[in-house]
Amino acid sequence: MAKRPPALDPYRHFTKQQWSDLRNGQPMTLTEADIQRLRALTDPISLAEAEEIYLPLSRLLAYYVEAIQGLNRVSTRFLNAPNDKVPFIIGVAGSVAVGKSTTSRILQALLSRWPSSPKVDLVTTDGFLHPNRVLEERGLMQRKGFPESYDRARFVNFLADIKSGKGDVAVPVYSHLVYDVVPGEQVIIDRPDILIVEGLNILQPGDLPRDGAPILFASDFIDFSIYIDADVEDLRDWYITRFFRLRDTAFRDPTSFFRKFSEMSEEEAGAFGRNVWQSINLPNLLENVLPTRGRADLILKKGKDHRVEEVKLKRL
Repeated sequence: MAKRPPALDPYRHFTKQQWSDLRNGQPMTLTEADIQRLRALTDPISLAEAEEIYLPLSRLLAYYVEAIQGLNRVSTRFLNAPNDKVPFIIGVAGSVAVGKSTTSRILQALLSRWPSSPKVDLVTTDGFLHPNRVLEERGLMQRKGFPESYDRARFVNFLADIKSGKGDVAVPVYSHLVYDVVPGEQVIIDRPDILIVEGLNILQPGDLPRDGAPILFASDFIDFSIYIDADVEDLRDWYITRFFRLRDTAFRDPTSFFRKFSEMSEEEAGAFGRNVWQSINLPNLLENVLPTRGRADLILKKGKDHRVEEVKLKRL
């Protein structure tokens, strides 16, 4: 019987050491104090790991930015159009508790310290969630974080404005303390050289119209995408660990939406956290987030200790 041909793998695989070697002597511009400031509550990333993983990634992104800028110059020359600056957009996706915020903040710090001193802004998709009032009206409070809980049209319009070079683009502000979009509050993004966008569902293509009409998705505006991956059991454990850390810190704030959880017994709080994972975060991961992994340009696979063990880079 003839052997089946091996399945085509769209990714090149690197061990941590192999990936680290691609740093190629690039100097580290962050300190241990920077890493301590940038990492999230339960993310144990060290300066050494930042050098091994994110410094080579910064070097790769420099080449991508240069290539996209070159393509833009060629296109504008062909069209005899003004050679306006086109921001480079990086997307960071992955599950709840996987470390998207830490990755995004470290990348922002590294990229902004390139010799060219680019302006690097960071936006999370939390601000594009519908306010709780809208979610309650639509019966979606128990599906917060699912694709339908976001104002996807507003998010796509935001990315379109950024990509077109529009200045002073407003982004709604979401407060994890009050668990809602803050009325009237916004941050302004003004013509960045690089924009990092962090969120659960940013790589989703969405449903295509049956009539073939052109339609834009958020992923169409992303120049380079990163998916942070981990085994489901590890993600669950990290989520529960983070829940208990927050219970002992931020949840104790009298203004916190989650104040009541800090007053629960450890057993009650643990049962609640596990239920949230099982009924909300896990279904969203399996139905919506994980299926987008194969669309990413780069996958960082973490092990049980929260540290990156393998890097996969999509072949061109």
